This record gives sequence, C-alpha cells and structure tokens, in this order.
Amino acid sequence: MLYDVAKFLHITGVAMLMGNITVTAIWKFFADRDGRPEVLRFAQKLVTYTDWSMTAWGAALIILGGYGMAISAGYPLGEGWLLWSQVLFFVSGLVWLLVLVPIQVKQARLAKAFPAGDVGEAYRALSRRWLAWGLVSTVPLVIATWLMVAKPV
Repeated sequence: MLYDVAKFLHITGVAMLMGNITVTAIWKFFADRDGRPEVLRFAQKLVTYTDWSMTAWGAALIILGGYGMAISAGYPLGEGWLLWSQVLFFVSGLVWLLVLVPIQVKQARLAKAFPAGDVGEAYRALSRRWLAWGLVSTVPLVIATWLMVAKPV
C-alpha cells in the first residue's frame, strides 16, 4: 500500500513538473513573439505563478514519492538507473534554481517597468537565455523519466 501511494505521488509530480515546463515554454515563446508589453507582463507573471505552484510542488512530489517507492521496494539508491536518475534530476534542479529563477526575477522586474510600446532589448535577451537554459534543464528530466520507466540494467 505504501508503495502504491508513493507511486501515485511520484507520477502526479512528474505530470505536474513535465507538463508545466513544457506548456510554460510554449506559451511564453508565443507571448515573446507577440511582443506587446501587456502580453509579456502577464506572461511573465504567470511564469512565476506556475513555477511555484506547479514546478516546485511537482518536484517535491517527485522526491517524496520517488524515495518512498525506492525505500519501500528496497531499491538501492546509489546504483545504476536510480543513481543516474537522481543525478539528472539534481542537475536539472540546479539549472532551474541557479540560472532560470534569477532570469525570471530580472524579467519580472523589467516587465513591471516596460516603457510604452517597447519591452527593450534587455528583456528580449533574457527571454532568449531563458528559453535556451530551459531546454538545457529539460533534457536531464526527459532522460531521468526514461530511466525511471525503462530501468535499464
């Protein structure tokens, strides 16, 4: 029973995290292409809201459920696919915390003070960095998800 509850939490967390990072990147990309300050201001606010409501909570559920499953099933945490999944998850989290969140904070500050009709080159440059680093942080998550499903020997 404990394993099933942990698995439910883990899968729910994966859906929240992976769904949010994918959808947020898509709609932010299109908001950035639109270019209107009011659209970008709103999109930037939602990036912050969804990161804390979906990404952070999704990551917490992944950790709670993942360790719950591993412990209840007796999986060795320091070996093979499970070790590499943890490493990749940690690397992705570091990129999010150390690179993406600071970019989002800068963008949010810029968005609050957009001049009429123009968002400025600083915001656009940060958007390009955010998208590129977002893709970098997504790759380890996709690999970790595959490792969790395939459990290669």
